[in-house]
Amino acid sequence: MGFGASRATRVRTQKIGQMKSNLSLKPKMVYLSLIALAAGAATLLILSSRTALPSPQNKIVWSDQEKPILRGLRGLRGLSDDARRQATKQLALDIRALPSGEHKLALANGLASLSTEGDFGHDTLQEVAATLAAALTEHPMPEKQGEPDDAYLELAQLVRYEHVQAAVESPEYSKAKALLEADDQKRQEADFTLSDLDGKSWTLKSLHGKVVLVNFWATWCPPCRKEMPDLEGLYGQFRKKGLVILAISDEDAGKVKPFIANMGISYTVLLDPGRKVNGEFDIRGIPKTFIYNRKGKLVAESIDMRTRNQFLAMLGQAGLK
Repeated sequence: MGFGASRATRVRTQKIGQMKSNLSLKPKMVYLSLIALAAGAATLLILSSRTALPSPQNKIVWSDQEKPILRGLRGLRGLSDDARRQATKQLALDIRALPSGEHKLALANGLASLSTEGDFGHDTLQEVAATLAAALTEHPMPEKQGEPDDAYLELAQLVRYEHVQAAVESPEYSKAKALLEADDQKRQEADFTLSDLDGKSWTLKSLHGKVVLVNFWATWCPPCRKEMPDLEGLYGQFRKKGLVILAISDEDAGKVKPFIANMGISYTVLLDPGRKVNGEFDIRGIPKTFIYNRKGKLVAESIDMRTRNQFLAMLGQAGLK
């Protein structure tokens, strides 16, 4: 989720993907958040794929205390998992020590959006959630068009899907939690029919009796690319036990086909060029994964990239061991 973006604008388009820098970290991206700050928005602007880079006169002025934190955020993706775990935890503590305000909240939200790109430990996520909760408590954000600010949704996702604790007493946070619950109910009832790269149609509800992993992804998304080899390996391991993987992209076949061939992917890739299914599942950031058991019940989901072990745990909830 982008900082302050409405639910209608949270999904990052391919054009945004092409303009990302080292600071852009996923569809919930820090880069656009900092552009919002650079534009001087009092409540963090709603930005679209047409957002221009900040002009020199609108350059963000970071304090000496904030600059190393910003550099740390930029460098997280280049670290090994062990180093990233330690760096993420330290950044959470450093951000928590900042004075309250928009910069602190933006940095806390940016760190939260990065912290789920893999498995960096429950204790690390707890520190990140505590920092974001503190930033929101110190600097509450108003609703936008009747919906809670994305920072509340980011925190609510950490609590709901990563099972951390957060102490925030506000109607906006309560509303964010209720929205996530409603989203999951929609995903439980969802059905779709899409075509794969060979033109064959696949319908979700027709796959009862199978364990179905639905994965939303894109060719331009680094975390998506990182988890694909693990998904391929798990498909090979569990295919004969009834695992079906449906990987959904909103890009055109001309871009997806050569990418899939180059990656050596054998699981099913579906095309959603009109984003109808993305909308039905309310996808606000990718990669995003949902697992349905053999009875069609939604039993597990991720809010970001997963590792092999994390996918195995999710599949275990659907009865695959």
